[in-house]
Amino acid sequence: MQFARAAGAEVVQREWTDFVDARSFALAQIRTPWTLMIDADEALDDVLCDAILNASPEADAYRMRRTTYFCGKPMRIWRDEALLRLFRAERVTLQAHPAAARRAPVHEAWTTSGSVGDLAGTLLHYSYPDAASYRAKYERYTSLEARNMKGSLVGLVARACAGILRLAWLLFARGAVLDGSRGWYVAFYSAFYPAVAARKALWP
Repeated sequence: MQFARAAGAEVVQREWTDFVDARSFALAQIRTPWTLMIDADEALDDVLCDAILNASPEADAYRMRRTTYFCGKPMRIWRDEALLRLFRAERVTLQAHPAAARRAPVHEAWTTSGSVGDLAGTLLHYSYPDAASYRAKYERYTSLEARNMKGSLVGLVARACAGILRLAWLLFARGAVLDGSRGWYVAFYSAFYPAVAARKALWP
């Protein structure tokens, strides 16, 4: 926050509620024609910075491609994720997309019915400097989803079986196997994320 204030930005703080509510509140504070939303662990590369500065005002929103890093290196299964992050505030809505529960205020994304363009460059996501930070976030998110799920043994078994197929897809179709032990680690936990949430819903 001190860096934002030092650069002349207005900083607004409030008590934490959840991800969807926090982002919706933030959007309501915007008074400029355009909104660029990034997280504290994200950065714009030089190409993306130039693309934003030169973006045409004709579109209602722009997608950018995000690559997430794990233990200091980019991951193939988290490469070129298309995200709507530059937009006109009045033209977007925010929706949660939980991976396991029907309703949970996590994995939120902006959407629009207006015209959308694509920006060159990469949004760099430095979310996981080590395995411990990844597991901490993993545990937090699966617990949040579990609170919005009804415990079911049948559901747990179904998600576990689906996890086996998803693991194979992440390893070979998405190329996680090429990232060595890091790829196997992330692919395994990503594949069984819904099953872990279902297990927590059944046995908190």
